[in-house]
Amino acid sequence: MDCDVLVIGAGLAGLVAASEAVDRGLRVTVLDQEGEQNLGGQAFWSLGGLFFIDSPEQRRMRIRDSRALARQDWFGSAQFDRPEDHWPRLWADAYLDFAGGEKRAWLHAQGMRWFPIVGWAERGGGLATGHGNSVPRFHVTWGTGPGVLAPFLRRVREAEAKGRLSFRFRHRVDRLLVDKGAVVGAEGAVLAADPVARGARSSRDAVGAFAVSADAVVVASGGIGGNHELVRRNWPVDRLGPAPARMVSGVPHHVDGRMLAIAQEAGGSVINGDRMWHYTEGLRNWDPIWPNHGIRILPGPSSLWFDADGNRFSAPAIPGFDTLGTLKAITASGHDYSWFILTKAIIKKEFALSGSEQNPDLTGKDIRLLLKRLGRNPPGPVQAFMDKGEDFVVRDRLEDLVAAMNALTGEGRLDAAHVRAQVEARDREIDNAFSKDAQTVAIRGARRYLGDLLMRTARPHRMLDPTAGPLIAVRLNLLTRKTLGGLQTDLGGRVLELSGKPVPGLYAAGEVSGFGGGGVHGYNALEGTFLGGCLFSGRIAGRNVCA
Repeated sequence: MDCDVLVIGAGLAGLVAASEAVDRGLRVTVLDQEGEQNLGGQAFWSLGGLFFIDSPEQRRMRIRDSRALARQDWFGSAQFDRPEDHWPRLWADAYLDFAGGEKRAWLHAQGMRWFPIVGWAERGGGLATGHGNSVPRFHVTWGTGPGVLAPFLRRVREAEAKGRLSFRFRHRVDRLLVDKGAVVGAEGAVLAADPVARGARSSRDAVGAFAVSADAVVVASGGIGGNHELVRRNWPVDRLGPAPARMVSGVPHHVDGRMLAIAQEAGGSVINGDRMWHYTEGLRNWDPIWPNHGIRILPGPSSLWFDADGNRFSAPAIPGFDTLGTLKAITASGHDYSWFILTKAIIKKEFALSGSEQNPDLTGKDIRLLLKRLGRNPPGPVQAFMDKGEDFVVRDRLEDLVAAMNALTGEGRLDAAHVRAQVEARDREIDNAFSKDAQTVAIRGARRYLGDLLMRTARPHRMLDPTAGPLIAVRLNLLTRKTLGGLQTDLGGRVLELSGKPVPGLYAAGEVSGFGGGGVHGYNALEGTFLGGCLFSGRIAGRNVCA
């Protein structure tokens, strides 16, 4: 054999699996179809959010969390309802044990640290037993995505220096090698070297072939978000309405989902392929890195949300509350975009952008730059989108704002009088400390949490108050991101046939396995669980492969 373990994919899950396997004395080879500049995969571009339960950061923010409350939220969001959810249910319980147990200590011992203010993502908006986080659990890693990658990059580079691990970049797997029913390696094409920037679309020109033999293979190749054809093919029309004609990509082009079909050909089963996680607050990047590059807004709760015809959405379609519920409302409107209307007072406090490159203060661990978020103006990256992004409109008067919104789309769908009537109706709700408007109630509830009061939720004010202006409109695109289904795995990371029998020699980790079991999140995610799913499933695969 060329190695003991062959890992396909050099993203976070693959690096974790490789480093854990090396620590057990195994010889590891890591393949990736991209160049070395993409080492770390999608995790590099992430904000670095991690889901912990009852962490020291939570307790310091006076958040009372527990394993029981987290399970109530997870299973209320997942809504597991299929026979094939057997392993996802078990993975969910195992992950909750990890998130409330040794996860933080394990990462802390490797040098990872977290921003002290815990974020409250995906708040839900229905029943206590339904979707959403009852309490803040989104812990931003100091250093963002690169900070999450750092300890595992260090470990694999040390193993490489010792001759225990080797990388083969620009190696595209086209087939898994099977001998007597067991997976024993992979073969494919060697792609031409291409010095494109990290994340940019690279050449697919083949210059040779390769084959690597191994005692076992770990597939850690990521999801399907960069392959819009595959996204639309798997789109759950019955739950989310028709697949959008126009979407932006929240992940690079190479996140293509190829390995799902290749693993199936070797006997693995893919389940819950119709479960996916796409965002509703996408911006077209004014400075794109990959094709159709989109950036997600991480909004606070105060922006008013309208469909393409200027009708305000009702709860739970409130910014930051219910991603897929809002996605369904948007597709039901018959359009593939929507609008925020807000004020400068809101945008400077409530708008953040997802991604390591959009948060240079957190990524660069720059406290002085971070403190500027408390200033009078929006953060620099947000201001850049306001100045240069094609989706922003800024005006002093509402009628002028609506006219500019119509000009931006060229569709003339918005009636200024209709929009004004809804904005004025909402503004009347601000005059009292109580309200029947669900969003207004949610804003006031958010400000009872210290973290939101300090950094994420603006003081309630009338949208048409000129002292809070100017007015801002943002066209929101649907943005592809995560695969929630994938290769079915048991709690040891072994890929299973549809019968439930393990495929000898084949393991999976990360997004390609639905972050564990073929769909640990069920139908909905709680945020901070994607990187965590890569860490957990990669660790399990690395600790069990060749056992």
